[in-house]
Amino acid sequence: MVLQVNPIQKEPTVTWEALPADFILPDDPVENIQQPAIAAALTDALGSTGRIQPQMLIGSNFGLVATVNKKTVVKAPDWLYVPQVQSVGTNVVRRSYTPNLEGAAVAVVMEFLSDTEGGELSVRSTPPYGKLYYYEKILQIPTYVTFDPYEPSLELRCLQNGEYTLQKADANGRYWIPELELFLGIWQGERLCQTMNWLRWWDTEGNLLLWSNEQAEQERQRAEQERQRAEQERQRAEQEHQRAEQERQRADILAAKLRELGVDPDA
Repeated sequence: MVLQVNPIQKEPTVTWEALPADFILPDDPVENIQQPAIAAALTDALGSTGRIQPQMLIGSNFGLVATVNKKTVVKAPDWLYVPQVQSVGTNVVRRSYTPNLEGAAVAVVMEFLSDTEGGELSVRSTPPYGKLYYYEKILQIPTYVTFDPYEPSLELRCLQNGEYTLQKADANGRYWIPELELFLGIWQGERLCQTMNWLRWWDTEGNLLLWSNEQAEQERQRAEQERQRAEQERQRAEQEHQRAEQERQRADILAAKLRELGVDPDA
């Protein structure tokens, strides 16, 4: 009888090194048309409410780089947020992001699930590494969100003592994202002719952060209401003018009759 002993899993050696200039970044197509739309809507709401600052990095399907056991590893979440990054200059296109080398650590990542398995919940600890393992153990990202728009289902994991812990939603079915000081939840409706389940932000008072097109529509409605109020004021002014003119005419007629009777109306 041969006793088999499972090898002890060693902790990976992680370093933060610049992406090699000749490294070919993965260019996998998105798995469905909803993923870029959901990511764009999240960013749009932050931008339209003035919550995006120049030092931030917010992107979608954008490569996050780490060197694990001397090998370059890149994973591209569907949406990510980094609070502060170093500038790459106006004429340079940022190809990817290496935490701790190019700026702060990544604060939030999101993956939008599709009909096909994409490794979003995989804890595979060997190359090519599962995404959950990569975000939890390698990049150690504080908040990891997974969203299935078909169910719909939303899960949020927070890093606690080096491991992700599933969080509970509040009474409204929303999750608090401490890094952005906003709530995240599911909203069903239409945006840009697409009716589906979206991820949306709410502030601490429960106010929904509007998309830019919603803000534009709100401004249009406000402008229309102002136009209607102005038209009502114009009509009221016109009516007052007509009443004053009628009173003046009646006064002139009365004065004329008094003069016919030999009475001076101005006396």
